[in-house]
Amino acid sequence: MSPIYLAQDPTLADFGRDPWWLVLGKIVFAFAFGLLATLLGVWFERRVVGYMQVRPGPNQVGPFGLLQTLADGLKMAFKEDILPKAADKVVYFFAPTISVICAVTALSVVPFGPMVSIFGHHTPLQVTDVPVAVLLLLACSSMGVYGIVLGGWASGSTYPLLGGLRSSAQMISYEVAMGLSIVAVFMTAGTMSTSGIVAAQGDATQLTIFGQSIPAPGWYAILLLPSFIIFFIATVGETNRAPFDLPEAESELVAGFMTEYSSLKFALFMLSEYVAMVTMSAVTTTLFLGGWRAPWPITIWEGANSGWWPMLWFFGKVIALVFVFVWLRGTLPRLRYDQFMRLGWKVLLPINLVWILVLSGLRSIEDWDTTGKVVAVGIPAGILLLVTLFWPSRRPQPKPTAQEQVDSRPYGSFPLPPMDLQVPPSPRITRVVAEREPANIVAGSDSREV
Repeated sequence: MSPIYLAQDPTLADFGRDPWWLVLGKIVFAFAFGLLATLLGVWFERRVVGYMQVRPGPNQVGPFGLLQTLADGLKMAFKEDILPKAADKVVYFFAPTISVICAVTALSVVPFGPMVSIFGHHTPLQVTDVPVAVLLLLACSSMGVYGIVLGGWASGSTYPLLGGLRSSAQMISYEVAMGLSIVAVFMTAGTMSTSGIVAAQGDATQLTIFGQSIPAPGWYAILLLPSFIIFFIATVGETNRAPFDLPEAESELVAGFMTEYSSLKFALFMLSEYVAMVTMSAVTTTLFLGGWRAPWPITIWEGANSGWWPMLWFFGKVIALVFVFVWLRGTLPRLRYDQFMRLGWKVLLPINLVWILVLSGLRSIEDWDTTGKVVAVGIPAGILLLVTLFWPSRRPQPKPTAQEQVDSRPYGSFPLPPMDLQVPPSPRITRVVAEREPANIVAGSDSREV
């Protein structure tokens, strides 16, 4: 790694020395980033899903429909605020606030860039950092689900309660897999500080594997490929995004935990979902995609990781991950609840435990480079994990013909047109005519002939 990059990496000693106005500016920037990313994220999702479904999406309010989300937010603000009679008023009011606060708080320890000069002050582009910053991210992710759980319980209704219960089970199932995925990052980086983890994912280094010297990337998404795959799947489950949006489940729970909410409280729940999606994309970028470091081949330019340029690479990675979130929503159907729980407990958790044991064993070998061992084992293990997750579990059955489908349905379940397109006699009309003119009815004749 060249000295210019080492000089730009902030350390824990660089925090806590800024004047109050600079700290306040960083806080406002992080908060504004969460809100603006939410407004643009809603527009981005609707436009991308519209493109996937061959329709224009929002394109009337503002240029390219950019102001459509702002118009929707103003409309929500002037909606009638309805309070259910059976609701717990205090918890009902604070539940959406908890979700938003936890989602925004996680951005405080996310590094947006390296050390820069702001009005003569040399400061890192990060609100703050602590030795256990990643534990703070996990705490914010866990507490954010409590807003959904309390919102469903405080509504005093059945369907919101079911959505809240699903959220509690979802939090327990996928929080374990997410935490175990970060354990591999701790073991490799040797620190829980977010700025330290970004600094550990430096430029490519020359590794000696099986007697051959090859360049190996420093991003943990490649070095720890199984952990990256499991972490991102758990992230989708934690943010209640499709195909894991079971707490909402419009088709079976009538919007789930948000059923009894309206006006600004409903808008806060929607805001918390998109802020959490952007926040977890930023966390994934920090832990596995090198943070603000430029990707190859931009790193050929010596000034790529210095100054204000790293913010551009950081925002580009976040937008790419948000696109993956939207892509999943526009592609995959919602999982059944038993499939959802089986994936978390019987697939992701055992694979994660085995991978951590393998990683610990590789690090204990002294006569082989640690990063080389991880690269040689982690990439094949990640590919094997992807094959295991997407391999079809059973052989597809031949599609039955139309006549076989009709014959397999029980008689009287619902009306079906005949295969020869001949309209059968109506039993009701035949019965009415038979009551009026019984002598003119011939047994088995068509009702149109009467």
